[in-house]
Amino acid sequence: MSLFTRSRQLSDTTEGGAEPDDGTGTAHPEDGTGTADPEDGTGTDDPESATPAEETPSEQPPTAAKPGWFGWRRRYPRTARGVSVGTTVLAGALVLFALLVPNRIERVAFASFVRIPAEGVLLAGLLLALPSKPRRITAVVTGVFLGLVTVLKVVDMGFYQILARPFDLVLDWILIENGTDFLRETFGRTGQVLAVAGVIVLFVALLVLTTLAVVRLTNLMVRHRPVAGRTVLILGTAWITCMTLGVQIGTVPVATKGNAEFLGNRVEQVRAGLRDARVFEKQASVDAFAQTPPDQLLTGLRGKDVLFTFIESYGRVAIDDPAMAQQTDAVLKEGTGRLKAAGFESRSGWLTSPVTGAGSWLAHSTFLSGLWIKNQQRYRSLTTSDRMTLTKYFGKTGAWRTVGIVPGVRRAWPEGKFFGLDHIYDSEHLGYHGPYFSWTPVPDQFSMEAFQRLEHGRKDREPIMAEIILASSHNPWSPIARMIDWNDLGDGSVFHRIKKEGTNPTEVWKDPEKVRTEYRRAIEYSIRSLTEWVERYGDEDTVLVFLGDHQPVPTVTAGDTGKDVPVTIVAHDKKVLDRVADWGWTDGLKPAANAPRWGMDKFRDRFMTAYGPQG
Repeated sequence: MSLFTRSRQLSDTTEGGAEPDDGTGTAHPEDGTGTADPEDGTGTDDPESATPAEETPSEQPPTAAKPGWFGWRRRYPRTARGVSVGTTVLAGALVLFALLVPNRIERVAFASFVRIPAEGVLLAGLLLALPSKPRRITAVVTGVFLGLVTVLKVVDMGFYQILARPFDLVLDWILIENGTDFLRETFGRTGQVLAVAGVIVLFVALLVLTTLAVVRLTNLMVRHRPVAGRTVLILGTAWITCMTLGVQIGTVPVATKGNAEFLGNRVEQVRAGLRDARVFEKQASVDAFAQTPPDQLLTGLRGKDVLFTFIESYGRVAIDDPAMAQQTDAVLKEGTGRLKAAGFESRSGWLTSPVTGAGSWLAHSTFLSGLWIKNQQRYRSLTTSDRMTLTKYFGKTGAWRTVGIVPGVRRAWPEGKFFGLDHIYDSEHLGYHGPYFSWTPVPDQFSMEAFQRLEHGRKDREPIMAEIILASSHNPWSPIARMIDWNDLGDGSVFHRIKKEGTNPTEVWKDPEKVRTEYRRAIEYSIRSLTEWVERYGDEDTVLVFLGDHQPVPTVTAGDTGKDVPVTIVAHDKKVLDRVADWGWTDGLKPAANAPRWGMDKFRDRFMTAYGPQG
């Protein structure tokens, strides 16, 4: 046999999986016979061993590629098999998780993941039935789609935790920008960049992993088609049986078609969002006071300073929740007593906000416009229209100077012109030189003192109508300011020391009970800032209307989905409160549990009616 023939045989053996004796993968002749003589160029004695010039024995045949990374599968076959099985199990777990995970954190439980998803059974049957190429395409598309649905569920979890509602695929994209702004203002630019980058990486990773998982499971089913077919048939029968009999684990049904219902709800949500613009346009065209002459508007408040003040996140939970009620009640009783001693009376009731958890601007515009501003699309439509707001009607009379104290605004706010304010003081124009308290640019006590210095305390001025937005009770409620002597406020530098005494938001948010405690303390601070200002600077012409804009996040409300907020009118002149005597509101700063409850959009017209000529 020639050397060339022997080399070919050894090479074929190596490619077939047998290792060469010396482990090098090359062949060695046992002796020197049959090789060409380098000196004379003669060939071997065996004519069959003659080798063409291009196939000289010195040229080695190509070595076979080793399977696995650097041949590890061949060297460690048991480990390779374990990794393969483990990867398949993880792929199955990921697909099952994507099919069964709820879109609300409080519904995530063990029972949620031992259900039979109808969509999974139908998908498996479809993939088994399809030909090869359509099957591969369907597997990839399904994996991507399943990843997108999972991402949407995760986003829903976040929205439920903050806004107590799911993400709106039509109307909520603007809130992504607001969310990143909140991250920057609370945790700094670095925290914002890291958080956004992390979200993007997780989003891409989830899409890739779900796609790979579906493809892997599809290939496994095809390789074991008989077993897979029987399994699909058994699961389908089990699903029908459990659905028919209503089998449950606790309160969770074993047979589910949750993804179909989830997607059906989102389709309907999209349709409603697209219809909403037409509905809102029709509602906004109706205004009971549009034709009222200026001299017939708000006649019952002429000569008064009227302050509409929003306390951020001041919701019903602060008054009703047993864990907060005692302390909040004490602050409200104290405020009621001190105001009464200063000659002021107060009446309180409830309003239902269009939002909860966040979206203060939607609540503010609802209260002032008399329209239900429940989403960003409506807000944009409103602020680009000629709709008259409560603040605009005060300006229309010509009897008030209208101003805004908005410490939460720290950049251009073009919508401010819509509300008809003669002058707006944002966080840069209140004279504050102290620190931010997380999101809050200016502590409430300083904001009220700045209003006194800039507007209310001026001599020989005309009556003022002010919109004041207090921000100290804004999420994350850590650290928060505390009350100090009003004479010590100065330019706000004193708050550097006070901030150092406060809590760390990172530590607070590790414990929901600490969050609730800090929220309560923030509300107490805001109420004290407002009531002490009235006590200190109010007079017989002061009329204060203050209210919460929305309930806090579900971490604080502990699952309560209500949207009620307290609203209070404070006045020194008894005639002012006599005009709302038929409202049935409770005496004092604390509304009774059974006090009247109106939609926030109803306040504008009722207020203007009460203080108009017929009030």
